[in-house]
Amino acid sequence: MKNKVSSTQVSVRRRSWSWQNYLNLQRAEAAPLSLFTQAQCVPSRRTGFKVGMKLEGVDPLHPSMFCVLTAAEVVGCRLRLHIDGYSECYDFWVNADSADIRPAGWCHDNNHKLHPPKGHSETEFDWQLYLQSTGSQAAPPTLFTSRTAGCEFSVGMKLEAVDRKNPALVCVASVADVIDDRFLVHFDNWDDTYDYWCDSSSPYIHPVGWCEEQGRPLTAPQGHPNPENFLWDQYLQETGSTAAPSSAFNLRAPHGFLVNQKLEAVDRRNPMLIRVATVTDTEDYRVKVHYDSWSQQFDVWCDSDLCDLHPVGWCQRTGHPLEPPPDSPPLSTPSQGVCPTAGCKGVGHIKGAKYTGHHSAFGCPYSDINMRKEVVLPDRLGGERVITLVPVTLHHHGNQSASSRGVQVKTEARGETLLLPLGKRRRLTDRLSQPTKFLRVKQEEEGLNLRALGPESSLQAILHQSVFLSAMSAQPGRDLSLCWEQHRKLLPGVAGVHADTVQHWSIQQVSEFVESLPGCEEQAKQFRDEQIDGRAFLLLTQRDIVRIMSIKLGPALKIYNSILMFKHTEDRSQSHAQDRSQSHTQNRSQSHAEDKDQSHTEDKSQSQVENRSQSHAQDRSQSQAEDRNQSHTQDRSQSHAQDRSQSQTENIQTDTCTQDLANPESCD
Repeated sequence: MKNKVSSTQVSVRRRSWSWQNYLNLQRAEAAPLSLFTQAQCVPSRRTGFKVGMKLEGVDPLHPSMFCVLTAAEVVGCRLRLHIDGYSECYDFWVNADSADIRPAGWCHDNNHKLHPPKGHSETEFDWQLYLQSTGSQAAPPTLFTSRTAGCEFSVGMKLEAVDRKNPALVCVASVADVIDDRFLVHFDNWDDTYDYWCDSSSPYIHPVGWCEEQGRPLTAPQGHPNPENFLWDQYLQETGSTAAPSSAFNLRAPHGFLVNQKLEAVDRRNPMLIRVATVTDTEDYRVKVHYDSWSQQFDVWCDSDLCDLHPVGWCQRTGHPLEPPPDSPPLSTPSQGVCPTAGCKGVGHIKGAKYTGHHSAFGCPYSDINMRKEVVLPDRLGGERVITLVPVTLHHHGNQSASSRGVQVKTEARGETLLLPLGKRRRLTDRLSQPTKFLRVKQEEEGLNLRALGPESSLQAILHQSVFLSAMSAQPGRDLSLCWEQHRKLLPGVAGVHADTVQHWSIQQVSEFVESLPGCEEQAKQFRDEQIDGRAFLLLTQRDIVRIMSIKLGPALKIYNSILMFKHTEDRSQSHAQDRSQSHTQNRSQSHAEDKDQSHTEDKSQSQVENRSQSHAQDRSQSQAEDRNQSHTQDRSQSHAQDRSQSQTENIQTDTCTQDLANPESCD
């Protein structure tokens, strides 16, 4: 596979910089080699992997899946692996001695399912034919690190495990796979994106009954009929399973890292780079890593045994470039363009390995507009799920209970909270067992006393109800009308403005309007820079504003809500012009009341939420048969939403990778 730009070309080692001089200057010490695991230290042999070699390995975004991979880049003893048949957006980096990679044919020989490249049949895939058709070679088995140790865990055993994405939760889990001394933790009745591999010494796994002994709440499997009174004995009998024996758990000792010790660490936001780093805080099994001379906003908490942490000198001994602190004396280095972010050389891209360089703040992993944004991609397997590449840092203290919302989001120096991306926000809400899937505006809430909250918080809270209710609905225009009166009160400057007027706005007029919205002053410049005029403004979706333009959730709620109001104003005007009778108003009110009852019923279970579109279609057909006048407004809103979606697909290209991210199949 031919790379556009090799990281060795864009990240040249600075010969004038040395660890010894830097440690002396900083009066610091390197973290002792004894604190690192074997996987973190220099491999015993040089890697023999070459670009283009084929192999099998675990997809880090779907830990239960083994996929066909290609070595797209080899730097030192690190590999950038490409999942065959999918976009480079999903490429990932591993060490050459990683336990997650295996030689071609390993799955077949070890009774594991191999997921072939897109377009190939799982039952008919043949390695020899595939290698011949692609003109490539398999990586020799001798290049892989052999592991023979075992463990006492076996597939199907039950245990209690910490949800690594929501670390305040301890959940009912199962052993889904066992390979050598590692096993795959799967949370019962949840998808595999929560799964993780670990060994028997992990601090995140516990035997059955641990929560009861510790006085901590245990999160029952999703869909359990009586989660508040979950009983292990009953569950084990119902599932015909056994608990993992207590002897299988072998908790390792806490690490010995100390604050201010130096090390080398993979840049979490730009994983092609390894930077000079410092331990700035510690817990029993985790360390907080700071990239020297970079803002504290890029600091990350990670497990002390993470394979992306290395001792001082690791890069030099393995032949991998090391990125010194930005304020070190520079030498001339190849440039891919001018990046306005201080300290950035234009290497890497916020949207992953598909782009090895960037020229503006929008593509820079370190720019102000991206520094609190998680890197998210559509799930390569399809569907509506969103996969997170750069996760938000979650932290919990002590024995906080899930019922008290024991999940805390790391805050930066300014005290601003990191925002969960939209896709994960809904999933996190599900995981924390919120009583309702979405917030609803009920009839009795129409007279909501906004004085009880601050003006900014109340505005954002109500707009969150209305915007995300409509954005996630199969009929956004229909659900929007439920909240029309709320919208007029909260954003009075938008009421009465027609979409026909907005579509003729200039770029400057759009910018001035955004600036007039409360709390959106900083976003006005971004709309000018992106040259968004009135027509483009009306075509923007919630996805464009939050994920592509990287606008914070609060301002995004107000901007997207305004767009919906513009369009709904036009619909209401047309409706009044077509039907001036009083019965039209009565029918519309009746339709709204029925929609609220129907929507409330549909949100009672997750399965009903997933099949909401089908249910809406059935109800809509029945409603048309009974009363065509009553459903006229609903049908027009649906048609308007569909036309807007099609127009957006044809006309909007907000970023160089917008189409790639909106449709993972087109990323290739």
